[in-house]
Amino acid sequence: MAMEVKDISNMVETLVNDSTIPKNIRKALLEAKTRLDSGEDKGVKVSAAIYLIESISDDINMPSHARTQIWAIMSALESLA
Repeated sequence: MAMEVKDISNMVETLVNDSTIPKNIRKALLEAKTRLDSGEDKGVKVSAAIYLIESISDDINMPSHARTQIWAIMSALESLA
């Protein structure tokens, strides 16, 4: 079963609320969540979220547990794109 935008947004919110993740990464994730929750066309908001999350996916300061979750989110978003 494919994930819905709302499910992915909830996954992102979990990371946004994780205090072990650096502030700059949480800020980018919050921006991506805001885009996912917007009233924009599905393709536009998914593409915007992918772009924002991709920009922080290589951050050297990201904890390994968060990196795994980021990959899962990216995979789910790409399945919707």
